[in-house]
Amino acid sequence: MFPRVPDQHKVGRPLIPNGLGVFYVLFTTVYLFLVYFLQSSNPEPVSAAFTLAACVLFGGFMGMMDDWIDLKWRYKAFMPLIAALPLIYYAQAIDVRTSITLPFVGMVDFGIAYFYIIIPLIVMVVTNVVNQLGGLNGLESICPAIVIVGLMVFSPNYLLMFGPLLFWLILSAINFSGKIFVGNTGSFAIGMTVASFAVISDLKINLFVSILPFIFNSALILLSAFFAGKKAAVVFDGKKLCSESRKSLVTIITYRRPLTERQVVLIISLIIVVFTLFGALTHMF
Repeated sequence: MFPRVPDQHKVGRPLIPNGLGVFYVLFTTVYLFLVYFLQSSNPEPVSAAFTLAACVLFGGFMGMMDDWIDLKWRYKAFMPLIAALPLIYYAQAIDVRTSITLPFVGMVDFGIAYFYIIIPLIVMVVTNVVNQLGGLNGLESICPAIVIVGLMVFSPNYLLMFGPLLFWLILSAINFSGKIFVGNTGSFAIGMTVASFAVISDLKINLFVSILPFIFNSALILLSAFFAGKKAAVVFDGKKLCSESRKSLVTIITYRRPLTERQVVLIISLIIVVFTLFGALTHMF
């Protein structure tokens, strides 16, 4: 049913089903529709559940297009801006606060620019950086799940993510075991989920601190591509991964330090946990 692609970091490069993140998109959409209907006795001016469902659907569609036709980065980078439209409408309808407390600066009110600049930037940046932190079994599925858990702790809309998170964790466990790939369908959908849920829950600073490792990874990849003309790569010797360059978070961790795939994924996941905890601290203090 699904196209199979070789697992580059396994002996013999076995073919693994790819694109199973589509099941997350389908489950999340049905779940959010059910949440909306169950809350129909207390209707909202604009539905947070429908807004999140629309964003996840677009993220999954964009990822599916990339899985099918291998979109170029200049298209993938800006396509998430379309998915910001439901969030802009939602934020304006519920009259969300347009101010953000910035470290060392204080509270800054962006006014109307919050709707038409800040929200689109959040969606575009988060979706792309989550997608770029991948390439190893479990990496692109476990790490965003950690960020979502950190957001749910402080979100009044935690019910929106309860079912989708459980389903995503199941996919993550299977992905970590090397039996499936969620594909770009899954990574774009979960990236869109992280961005949209943070905007709906008004947890922008928590989000920013939590995804700093993602941003760092993407900055390294882009700088290496633009200025050195080289891509980040690791060498698999049949047992462990190793790198002779430092052009991404993965290659920094494996730079002249052979590690198994699972060790690399667990180290990066631990880094995400630490930054997610810092994000929680910014909300508390």
